[in-house]
Amino acid sequence: MGSVQIVTTILAAAITAVAVWLAVRAVLKMTAVIRLGQPAPERFTDKGARTKTMLVETAGHTRMLKWGVVGAAHWFVMVGFIVLSLLVLEAYFEVVTPTGGLPIIGHWTIFGLATEVITVLGLVGILVLMAIRLRNRPNRPGGRSRFTGSTMWQGYFVEWIVLLVLIFGLLIRGFKVATDHFEYPLWATPVSHAVGAVLPDWQDGTSVAAVIKIIISMTWLIVISLNVTMGVAWHRFLAFPNIFFKREPTRPAGSGLGALRPMTSQGKPLDFEEADPEKDQFGVAHVEQFSWKGLLDFSTCTECGRCQSQCPAWNTGKPLSPKLLVLSLRDHAYAKAPYLLAGGGKDLTGEEKATQAQLAHLDVLALAEADKPLIGTAEEGGVIDPDVLWSCTTCGACVEQCPVDIEHVDHIVDMRRYQVLIESSFPSEAGVMLRNLENKGNPWGAPQNTREDWTKGLDFEVPRVGEVDDFEYLFWVGCAGAFEDRAKKTTRAVATLLNEAGVKFAILGEGETCSGDPARRIGNEFVFQMLAQQNVETLNEAFEGREKAKRKIVATCPHCFNTLGNEYGQLGGEFEVVHHTQLLAHLVSTGKLTPVQPVDGGVTYHDPCYLGRHNRVFAAPREVLGDAIEGELTEMPRNSERSFCCGAGGARMWMEEKIGKRINVDRVEEAMATGAKTVAVGCPFCSTMLNDGVNGKGAGEQVEVIDVASVLLRSVKPEQPQGGKETAPVD
Repeated sequence: MGSVQIVTTILAAAITAVAVWLAVRAVLKMTAVIRLGQPAPERFTDKGARTKTMLVETAGHTRMLKWGVVGAAHWFVMVGFIVLSLLVLEAYFEVVTPTGGLPIIGHWTIFGLATEVITVLGLVGILVLMAIRLRNRPNRPGGRSRFTGSTMWQGYFVEWIVLLVLIFGLLIRGFKVATDHFEYPLWATPVSHAVGAVLPDWQDGTSVAAVIKIIISMTWLIVISLNVTMGVAWHRFLAFPNIFFKREPTRPAGSGLGALRPMTSQGKPLDFEEADPEKDQFGVAHVEQFSWKGLLDFSTCTECGRCQSQCPAWNTGKPLSPKLLVLSLRDHAYAKAPYLLAGGGKDLTGEEKATQAQLAHLDVLALAEADKPLIGTAEEGGVIDPDVLWSCTTCGACVEQCPVDIEHVDHIVDMRRYQVLIESSFPSEAGVMLRNLENKGNPWGAPQNTREDWTKGLDFEVPRVGEVDDFEYLFWVGCAGAFEDRAKKTTRAVATLLNEAGVKFAILGEGETCSGDPARRIGNEFVFQMLAQQNVETLNEAFEGREKAKRKIVATCPHCFNTLGNEYGQLGGEFEVVHHTQLLAHLVSTGKLTPVQPVDGGVTYHDPCYLGRHNRVFAAPREVLGDAIEGELTEMPRNSERSFCCGAGGARMWMEEKIGKRINVDRVEEAMATGAKTVAVGCPFCSTMLNDGVNGKGAGEQVEVIDVASVLLRSVKPEQPQGGKETAPVD
């Protein structure tokens, strides 16, 4: 060992020791913070499915590759980081001797070939990612960037570290080539040989390049260890457990969640018949009341901004960015952690749990952080502004796009639950809706005895449950379908088509009440459970004696479809629920419904969030339209899993949109830009919002918003009067 090697060995050992010590300390700190969260025992079930999902999503990059070039570039960088870590390990042998290498595999030609290919592709990948970050920098001219609010120096730092590590990896190999110490043939490592051809015959060059590579790598480890909230770096390690512990590992990747997570206290679902606000947690009032998975979510965020770029609130000038919300919660959790780890915190009655002695040594900043309300205005020092909390439509676009499976919607609703149930703090106009749900069983406050008025004037009898027993489908009409003028036309169209196809169906009539979706999404779990339990009891009675496969429900509202199919199981209601477009597509494909006259004029289709993104029903409505219209369906730029929200979800249907551009107007402008004269929908909320948007643009005579079922009915029974456009009557 020469003098150069002695120096390089000492330097490598010293900086590595410091880096490892700091890294261990950082991991212990992060673990301690995450463990402050509430229990979530359901996260440990089905380990086989979780392992498979984690491997598929990480190795297969199933989320990232939806973004084409970005996904491919990131995959090469990820693989490079994992595989080329072996070359960082090899550098420790090379600082000791210029001819050093990894034991056993270090001389295999296949290893040399693989690492050569990964190095080159990793270089291309990181340069592409750097170019994308620069092109989308927040201060660039023209519009908001998905990186707005991200800590940009951290992104640049990580990318430059990766680039330099790859470059010095090639320099090490080049010096070995130049000094005739390289193990691999030209055909397997052409780039390394090309680099070596221009480098001098410097015997110590390998050791010097190796120690620089180690210093760069350990500098990266030191910096991220001193910045435990540096998600752009830590996600490389945290993404694996975060994906492993995702809520429903068997659901398709990017499912938008579908069902909401039940309201829990100490990891157990809350039973409102026995719940006590002084003993049980009602929603989330403090950051430590999130589950440990929530705190892991916050720690894992890589600040990529994909969620932000797709969020309808952010895109229309609202203060909500799913990314910035998560980052605010992350920073608050880590700033408050010293106080919590010292035993601090408020019990459910608001009393301090720690003694004065426990808090005496704490930094004043940690104590100040502990005093911040989780929800509050800037003047109140709140972590999350109320306008941020109430801007969410729960459309699931953020969850759909997140490459590390952060569950933004669940966290937002958990905070809403506390605000509604304990603080009674929510937009005032939503109060009318909630009172109507409690007193009338529907958000419009319509009399229950008018639920069957939509059946008047039909030329066939609509059977009721109890009057007939041999029905195949229970037709869940929903509140909109029963009371809202536009939606009643869809209800009549579906009933007419089912009758035409000979499908045996029945309705509950006055026995039906609201599914509870608006109450649950706004955060009033109490009203949701009251309505849901009533409906589950009614439905179980209607299906008495039938196994689940024969307990079939067809719904025209995606919100009811999602609630009945995905959430009623939490309360003992197991049913097979289909959306009306799914059933209609089946009836057309089996010949029970035959379109005879194609509907002319251009048609575009708007994917409802709770049908498409949340429940992956993309094909059925398009199949129905494909059979019913003349020519090709014209797709909007944002469609299928990237469809843009109409603005009505998350109980926003009953809240005023006072900030920024109206979401429905943004969507209508996109639809009108296609040139289509008909906008087909599959949701009564979407119908209302898009109709309002079209009328607001003064285009009511040029563009028609109509349900898929009505389009099909016009094609199947062109001679039947359709009653004009689906617009609300003018008083």
